[in-house]
Amino acid sequence: MHANEFPPAGFDPLQKAEMAAKATCRGDHRKYYRFRPAKFYGGIATADCLGCCLRCKFCWSWPKVVSPGRFGRFYAPGQVSAKLTHIALAQGFHHIRISGNEPTIGRVHLIKVLELLPQNLLFILETNGILLGHDPSYAEDLARFANLYVRVSLKGCNEAEFYALSGAASDGFQLQVQALENLVRAGVKTHPAVMISFSTPDTIAGLRKRLRAIDPGFEDIEVEELVLYGDVEERLAKANLSVNYSHPPVYPV
Repeated sequence: MHANEFPPAGFDPLQKAEMAAKATCRGDHRKYYRFRPAKFYGGIATADCLGCCLRCKFCWSWPKVVSPGRFGRFYAPGQVSAKLTHIALAQGFHHIRISGNEPTIGRVHLIKVLELLPQNLLFILETNGILLGHDPSYAEDLARFANLYVRVSLKGCNEAEFYALSGAASDGFQLQVQALENLVRAGVKTHPAVMISFSTPDTIAGLRKRLRAIDPGFEDIEVEELVLYGDVEERLAKANLSVNYSHPPVYPV
């Protein structure tokens, strides 16, 4: 995989998002498979949703990504808000999130959850950014919430790496980058994170330059670590993906 390789194939992530929404959204209800406290961000109340528009080879939630109909059940926005708030208060947390799959699928549901959450709890939106990059009005809707912070998780450092890691058409990477532009333009607090375990120093440097053009602060990228959950290692081998061992994988404890 080289920086200037642009693979010709790959699925449309926007179509995948539509398919995921049909399977996991009903009106303002969304499918979830668990609610839990988590250690990240110093402690965060987490709702794990179902439905995603990418097929990342390193995903820890792979069975639920590819077969969301087999898991979980539908919850109303008020139920999700109440469960997250209860966990946060019980654990003494100040942060909450929707994780597990892609939270931006089911826009009506997400906005209603945000409207119902207490303002003293910070909602961290962890997203691949595809839908936010496709539709600038989504970022504008999110700008209404002062207690929101958006973490855009880039799948690799360029179009070629994005395709190799996610299986989606390479131009989907520009949607991820565009998400950051749309969020900055709308005044939403945001930053980029990137999976660099398959990247080279040259592609990392190229991404830093690309992001610096959007916001100088984006050059300081949050690095995501490859964690070999479940059958991740087997999936990577089948996809012929080689790990850059200057950023070695982590085994779950």
